[in-house]
Amino acid sequence: MQRWPMWLGLALGLGALYFGLSGQEGELEQWSAATRYTARVGFPLFMLAYVARPLVDLTRADWARALLAKRKWIGLGFAMSHTVHLVAIVMLFRTLGEAPTAAQLIFGGFAYVMLCAMALTSNRSAMKALGAKWKTLHRFGIHYLWLIYAQSYFKRIPEGGTMEEGLAGSLVVLAAAAIRFAAWRKKRQRQAAATAVA
Repeated sequence: MQRWPMWLGLALGLGALYFGLSGQEGELEQWSAATRYTARVGFPLFMLAYVARPLVDLTRADWARALLAKRKWIGLGFAMSHTVHLVAIVMLFRTLGEAPTAAQLIFGGFAYVMLCAMALTSNRSAMKALGAKWKTLHRFGIHYLWLIYAQSYFKRIPEGGTMEEGLAGSLVVLAAAAIRFAAWRKKRQRQAAATAVA
């Protein structure tokens, strides 16, 4: 029962893929839509995983703790949905008869390397084996994925047809970053206060 966010991510990814393929005419339009839709459905899952711990640090609320308890499965749900997104990307390039640019391969490819590494190490055995490196891997990985989403939405703002989507997505990623920064600052203040008392 606890794993339902992971299966939800897969269902959302497959549903977005089906919606994109069935709602357009022409193979190119179908895979273009499938690529867009599969990217969008994973975004909320990623944002929830990104702010789960900071929300607990800021609010100490039961709902935030419940979200944090499911963060692992939410993250795996994002990994599932984004794997479907990768299939759509590959099929889009295949339909176009083109290869990804060097920048797409390097930065986008590295994002999938990080996503895969985080998904494969989302268990106690990996945490124990990696020790402190586990936290470094997951902290770097989640920030790198945030950066990929951020640049994806930022670059849409100047474009006429995607300005509204770019603005909305940019506001979400900036709000998530603000939540994490506020939690980090609050933690530092607590540590400083504890040190002063000691």
